Amino acid sequence: MYRIGEFSKISRIPISALRYYGDSGLLPPAAIDPDTGYRYYAAAQLPRLNRILALKDLGLSLDEIAAVLDEALSIAELRGMLKLKRAEISQEVVEKRDRLARVETRLRMIESEGKMPEQEVVLKTLDPVHVLALREVVDAPAKIGALIGDGFAALMPAGIVPTAPCFALYHDPEFKPDQVDVEIAFPVGSDVAAAPDTPGGRAFRERTVPGGKAAVTVHHGGYDRIDEAYGRIGSWIAENGLKLAGPPQEAYLTPPDDPNGPVTEIRFPVE
Repeated sequence: MYRIGEFSKISRIPISALRYYGDSGLLPPAAIDPDTGYRYYAAAQLPRLNRILALKDLGLSLDEIAAVLDEALSIAELRGMLKLKRAEISQEVVEKRDRLARVETRLRMIESEGKMPEQEVVLKTLDPVHVLALREVVDAPAKIGALIGDGFAALMPAGIVPTAPCFALYHDPEFKPDQVDVEIAFPVGSDVAAAPDTPGGRAFRERTVPGGKAAVTVHHGGYDRIDEAYGRIGSWIAENGLKLAGPPQEAYLTPPDDPNGPVTEIRFPVE
């Protein structure tokens, strides 16, 4: 038997927490000295304490923990609950990291107000482009890369080599981060009219992307900072008295594994 201080050292749980769990009935002492009131714990109580702590970290209340313990969950069942919670926490970490990246991007945009932009916005005349295209609504911008990869996985084995970097057209009338209507266009020769379906079961559509005037800038770096380039183009279009005239485009000038980082040309058709 261990006195409460000794059990605290063994379990690495503060005495205050052990008293709390004891008073709540979750982990009563194995014995209490009737003369001194000292609490004593047994090593055999460690497994129950571990379950209490695991369930507490799952977010359960003390009453809920008591109910689960009364059900005498097996180790496999408890492990399943912990795995589910681990997946939830991992997703929360990703979401918070993405939120932090967005905040940092907005701070940089605020700090750059009134300063000369690092990358110039220019007015270009785009030529019409004959393409084989894949269009799909994806639930996250990150999945656009998978769509591009699926397209290349069909074109390259068929001997169809794009004549220029592929580019995305965003057809949504508004920005929708969780429902992105995106078309990936693979420029090909005018004699190429079709291609096999992709390994993912997607079918290509042959078409010509119209040309015309476009406000264009080049973004160097990760996509977590691409909002800055979009904002720069938006300001430039307004300052030059132009209007949007079609879906924005992103041309991927470098492969995703380029050691120098991605380079993306952003194009906004204007009139």
